[in-house]
Amino acid sequence: MSHDTPGVGARHDEILTTIGQRIVSGELPTGGVITLDGICAEHDVSRTVAREVIRVLESMGLVASRRRVGITIQPRTEWSVFDPRLIRWRLDGAERNEFLQTLSELRRGFEPVAAALAAERADEHQCRTLAAAVSDMAVHGRSGDLESYLAADKVFHRTLLEASGNEMFRSLADVVYEVLAGRTHHGMMPTTPNPHAIALHDDVARAVRLGDPVAAEAAMGSIIHEAAAAVSDDDAPAS
Repeated sequence: MSHDTPGVGARHDEILTTIGQRIVSGELPTGGVITLDGICAEHDVSRTVAREVIRVLESMGLVASRRRVGITIQPRTEWSVFDPRLIRWRLDGAERNEFLQTLSELRRGFEPVAAALAAERADEHQCRTLAAAVSDMAVHGRSGDLESYLAADKVFHRTLLEASGNEMFRSLADVVYEVLAGRTHHGMMPTTPNPHAIALHDDVARAVRLGDPVAAEAAMGSIIHEAAAAVSDDDAPAS
């Protein structure tokens, strides 16, 4: 059996992802029981690594450890649904499109409001960062470099949420990023991102710079609406 080595971190992450995805997919059903010994045997790791994996899964609400019962798979009602890792695993699953629609509904509930607040509260640096992110999106969109486009898109949305001045909105930046990354990494982005979607990002950045909360909120709402519609059509534009 293997012992804890310098590569244990990567091994831990691999096992965590494997078990997490099996729970999310239903392969390990609600109420099912897994054991440390089973994890050790299946993945050839020490009990220390297995315990750490279970500790993380417990923190995410996916399992619960109880004496004389074991490590039990928990129902969805117990899951920490905003955990970025859990979002990533769910986007890796068969119900990806349905889950993206759920996430779009969530985004409609806070990103337009965050944009309006940013128009009232953003500082000069944040305004410049938003404008630069849009410029980068346009450049990478034309070249078809989707990973660089994703990086610029991430900067845009994270900066917008930070500029809202609301710590609760800011804490959702990783949720938004996992939505953007999931669409990119699962082939749900066109080879050349939609120029209209990029223009909408520019509209948001301009409204924030000009201090126009109504225009910022409307443009951000349009971004999310178009992204959600594209997912339902199996053709996601940039957002």
